[in-house]
Amino acid sequence: MLSILIPVYNYNILPLVNELVKQCSFNGIDFEILCQDDASNSSVNILNQEINLLPNCSFFVNETNLGRGKNINSLSLKAIYDWLLILDCDTFPAQNDFVKKYIDAISNLKNNILFGGIIYEDKKPENDQLLRWVYGNKRETVTILTSNLIIKKEVFLQYPFDESITKYGYEDLLFFSVLKASHFKISQIDNPTFHLNLETSKAFLNKTKIALENLVFLYDSKKIKKEENKITTSFEFLRKLKLTQFSAFLFRKNQTRIERNLFSKKPSLFLFDLYKLGYYCTLKK
Repeated sequence: MLSILIPVYNYNILPLVNELVKQCSFNGIDFEILCQDDASNSSVNILNQEINLLPNCSFFVNETNLGRGKNINSLSLKAIYDWLLILDCDTFPAQNDFVKKYIDAISNLKNNILFGGIIYEDKKPENDQLLRWVYGNKRETVTILTSNLIIKKEVFLQYPFDESITKYGYEDLLFFSVLKASHFKISQIDNPTFHLNLETSKAFLNKTKIALENLVFLYDSKKIKKEENKITTSFEFLRKLKLTQFSAFLFRKNQTRIERNLFSKKPSLFLFDLYKLGYYCTLKK
């Protein structure tokens, strides 16, 4: 019935797996849970090895780093059931009928892809983690992502993640772009997971820069269209006005001041958007 795939990197997923086993067993669901650490060499993998002692559960460790998309592709090839539930390692079901809701949904499913949603805890984190929390609450809760997604195995095997993306960022954008171009419909249901692992604002900003490098690669190689992302759309608008070099200049001039805000107690998402666009302009020079 259901293969649950969890790509892992330096994270203790034993609590998540225990919860999923409990829910599947309680509802009499035929399941397997496949987890795979992407060569993090983390000490928490000692705990994660206990997953192999749980019913229908396996924990693997990659010898070399594959990147998130390729790691999920690898797990999908190991899966034995017709449906794949993809969950990020730092998520946790918001409800105790999380798995059952998906099973009920796919039994009446006309589409092949469902997204359950991402939510964040109401309690504010530490000040140095606020950018990630604010961004997640305002943007990711209304965005379709592959961090909590169920899809027919046959569809995923036909349209896997693009393995040219080995770094963090925008693999979801390309994944959904390919599916939509092939006339698949992605629907959202009310079945969220909590996103638990909040990076520091500095770490999140550094990951954002890496993601923007991926976006340049995807756009320049014509894997995505400009209208599929706000940054590429805005960049092309600036290019028509011949303002991309000026925007890159303004970014460099104001980068430190914007970062002070982003690392503060009240990070501005408007400034964060300007920062991303400005940094993208510097990459495209």
